[in-house]
Amino acid sequence: MPQMTQATASIRVAASARAALVAGIVIALDQITKHTLAAGIAFGEQRKFLPGVTLVHVRNTGVAFSLFSGGGTLVLVFTLGALALLIGYFLRRPEKAWLWLPTGMLTGGAIGNLIDRIANGAVTDFIKLPHWPAFNVADMSITFGVLVLLWVLEGPRAKESSRT
Repeated sequence: MPQMTQATASIRVAASARAALVAGIVIALDQITKHTLAAGIAFGEQRKFLPGVTLVHVRNTGVAFSLFSGGGTLVLVFTLGALALLIGYFLRRPEKAWLWLPTGMLTGGAIGNLIDRIANGAVTDFIKLPHWPAFNVADMSITFGVLVLLWVLEGPRAKESSRT
């Protein structure tokens, strides 16, 4: 493995700090909203919030949108494995423009839901749209994090740099 230069180390530290900041913000917003909801809405209760948006208090033992519900250890292993791959990719390419943003979003969302899973055995979901499973801030961060990751890896800038 080639020796890391001072410039590369500096880029890695800056990119990691940005990703950690984004992850911290996502975790904080996720946990604050879940605790606020749990304090104000009883488990199983629903309240109209905005047209087309209902606040609910439900538990999800699966992953995004209740997939693999009841998966327990399998869900935990899969989540930790995917997170390790993402962080490994990020640490190998810290100079990749904007890669820190989806890394922070995905890491923050995964950790936010893992906190619930470890503490409660399930994730608290509270936002319900018509014809869509309930979700939370961590789920939103993961969903948008995947979209941003695809943009960073496959968007116009990525195509320009691969041609040079």
